Amino acid sequence: MKDRLEKTVNYLKNKGFESPQVGIILGTGLGKLVEHIDIEIEISYNHIPHFPTATVEFHQGKFIYGTLSGKKVVVMQGRFHFYEGYSLQDITYPVRIMKELGIEKLLVSNAAGAINKTFKKGELMLIDDHINLQGGSPLAFKGVSKLGERFVDMSAPYDKDMNTSFLKAAKTLGITLYEGVYASVVGPQLETRAEYRYLGLIGADAVGMSTVPEVIVANHLKLPVSAISVLTDECDPDHLQPFNVEEIIATATRAEPRLVKLFGELIKTL
Repeated sequence: MKDRLEKTVNYLKNKGFESPQVGIILGTGLGKLVEHIDIEIEISYNHIPHFPTATVEFHQGKFIYGTLSGKKVVVMQGRFHFYEGYSLQDITYPVRIMKELGIEKLLVSNAAGAINKTFKKGELMLIDDHINLQGGSPLAFKGVSKLGERFVDMSAPYDKDMNTSFLKAAKTLGITLYEGVYASVVGPQLETRAEYRYLGLIGADAVGMSTVPEVIVANHLKLPVSAISVLTDECDPDHLQPFNVEEIIATATRAEPRLVKLFGELIKTL
């Protein structure tokens, strides 16, 4: 992997991706943050050596470099998922690339279903901890110790200082920001009523199909990371409605301006 990382990083540096300070991963329905970036360079994933290609139709698939809130940022507009057939190493490859490019902080967003019945769709949740239900680890491969310590502490996977700053920013902006535990499943199918009950019993406040592998690798790289879920539906097993992808995307889109404000406010403080 080290040879592939070097080739990818050299390609991006030659294109002008120089010394970004913050990395951002944008999830489902959350791509409009880029409209607030003073973009210098954008490259489609399929043009980047050794990069996976986003196959989900509502993910853009662009690597973007520019300035946001006075900081140089590198942004993934569209991420990769286990359910697309990629390995966990493929999914997290861009995190390693962003770290090699020089980022000092990583911000992640996703769309998730609310398990906690006091949480409402259209609101935001700051991830305080997570449960990995994807059945594997992005660190479980031969040679991982050449890229960092094999055994990674996960007692506090989300950076406490950035999380505190997010909560302060939300209060300042008058934005509701729940705190909770995010469970990451494989997908792409949605959960059954029994599975939603199970997730609630084991302590999950929200469920989605991403983020955890990226956070694990960020911790492997000793890269401070913070993540926010946009709650796009309410997963009440006793009143469960059929899944509607258009409604999910619409809910994420309506919540997006608040996420943009939060990210912008936080980045000012980094």
